[in-house]
Amino acid sequence: MAKPGYGKRTAPDQRPSAPHDFSLLPVRERYVAAFVDRLPDGAAMSVKQLAKQLPLYGQQAISSALTALSVAGHLRRVRCAVGAGDEMRWVFRTFWSRTARDNEWWTTYLATENTRRAAAPDITPPPLWGPDEEPPPPVPPEDPGTEQAPEPTAVPHQRTPAQAPDGETTPPTPDPAPAPPLSSEAGPSPAYLALARLGHEDRRLPLSADDCATLEPQAAEWLARGVSVDYLISALTAGLPAKVDAPLGFIRKRLTAKMPPRLPLTGDAPSGTPAPARRILMECTDCGRPGQPEALPDGLCHTCRTTHRPNADQAPIPPAEPADITARMTNLRGLLKTV
Repeated sequence: MAKPGYGKRTAPDQRPSAPHDFSLLPVRERYVAAFVDRLPDGAAMSVKQLAKQLPLYGQQAISSALTALSVAGHLRRVRCAVGAGDEMRWVFRTFWSRTARDNEWWTTYLATENTRRAAAPDITPPPLWGPDEEPPPPVPPEDPGTEQAPEPTAVPHQRTPAQAPDGETTPPTPDPAPAPPLSSEAGPSPAYLALARLGHEDRRLPLSADDCATLEPQAAEWLARGVSVDYLISALTAGLPAKVDAPLGFIRKRLTAKMPPRLPLTGDAPSGTPAPARRILMECTDCGRPGQPEALPDGLCHTCRTTHRPNADQAPIPPAEPADITARMTNLRGLLKTV
């Protein structure tokens, strides 16, 4: 089972289980789909956990099978916001449907879920660390910081006038070092604090104070476009490689490549504490990039839909080629729509 709040969620309005379920899928996808269909709600859906339970295939094969099942309309990976205020976190879930659904059905269903959560948000305290798909590296027991949620107090605040014991006001001690850019006298900016939290969220992304000050203008542009701090952190930590050799360059590239579109700010939310407009975000089944359901047809982002053909500038491979898995799954998905 996954951590509380994570894992599998069964979609509604499915047909009863039958022996011919998934019979139109290839052998590997049919094998994985039959196993996932029998898992209870809340079961772990990470590639590593499924590979441990399915001895016939390794992690790469399981990942490819889940991508194919997403294209066929059986699953969608999403991020759900739980908690409220400063305690809000994103949990990762996989919605599963025994009945194959098209993109319109998934978009409508997730929009309904999002409306329901916006009206009655889940204020249950979420787990203290990220998704069960990518648990943090093991930490020695003597490290007391692993059991606490990341706090912005790790970044020193600017000094303010203090009250002396006799009631007189003591002026602040001048700081010889210059303050970071975009940080006011009240303390570091939300963008600076978000960058400082990356190392706490995932130890593959440690940033120094100078690194945070360098990237602060780009992160501030994200927040100026209407996204929340939690959304920014989730976008920067999603789908990380096994090892990040240069965190500064890696984060700079992601801040540029994943820059969200500029959205009009709502007048209801305070400008200092932007709240996410959506309680549910779909993520690409292959790479984990977040986005709205209508922007991820078949559960895949544009990049993952095209990387299956590395020579994109050449003529596409004929659908009759056995190795063209993408065309085969598209054909199967069209057949499933007619059932």
